[in-house]
Amino acid sequence: MKLHIAFVLAFLLSSCGSAKLVNGSKDANPGFSVKDIIKTHQAAEPQFETLAARVNVDYEDEKSSQNITVSLRMEKNKAIWIKASILGITLSKVMITPDRVQYYERIGGTYFDGDFALISDWLGTEIDFEKAQNILLGQSIFKLESQGYKKSVENNQYKLAPKQELDLFTHFLALNPDFFKIASQGIDQETKGRKLRMYYPDYQKVDDQVLPKKVVIKASENDAITTLEIDFRSVDLNIPIRFPFTMPDGLTEIQLD
Repeated sequence: MKLHIAFVLAFLLSSCGSAKLVNGSKDANPGFSVKDIIKTHQAAEPQFETLAARVNVDYEDEKSSQNITVSLRMEKNKAIWIKASILGITLSKVMITPDRVQYYERIGGTYFDGDFALISDWLGTEIDFEKAQNILLGQSIFKLESQGYKKSVENNQYKLAPKQELDLFTHFLALNPDFFKIASQGIDQETKGRKLRMYYPDYQKVDDQVLPKKVVIKASENDAITTLEIDFRSVDLNIPIRFPFTMPDGLTEIQLD
């Protein structure tokens, strides 16, 4: 049972205040510049202090599939907390801060307490707190600078790709024209046979903020494919929340290869 992978992917799954709701258009404008696309996307980042959500996660690989419901809590730019439980019994917890990742799951009796190396190893690409947060908020996981990107309009979406790819991986992202949120983004590591894709088929408005309603993550390594669907069933912003986390005794530490 790969609950720990689903859990990490699920989590894999700026300043606070009132953000201006970005109003785009029904159709993508081919004349829109790279600079304007990036600037508008950055302006579309949700602004809040806290977020609490109930999230349904469907996980499937070539050997197994499972469905879990988790509680997700965030304090913007400070903490991401996830708990999976059944009948009031906690199965797993994740606590992520900008410089630390803590995780445990009771079924396999394992834990991790360290940096982002474990998550990066599972996802097949370098992940930090900002990237993890951006995955949940429908924002780019890449640092966007207008002089470094070229754009095109494909399938009524603004597609951005680097003018010059890095040696270790290639990447892209596509933005929808209405709210300039991520429609899809991906990373390829050809030397390791790895591909990571993130799709955002639906968004929702919560207190005048545009947030993902559904996220689909597909991670492949050679012929092995893992699919994760994340459905946000309820979302509340700017409510009092807590982040209780105590590592149980008697667990075995996860060792990286």
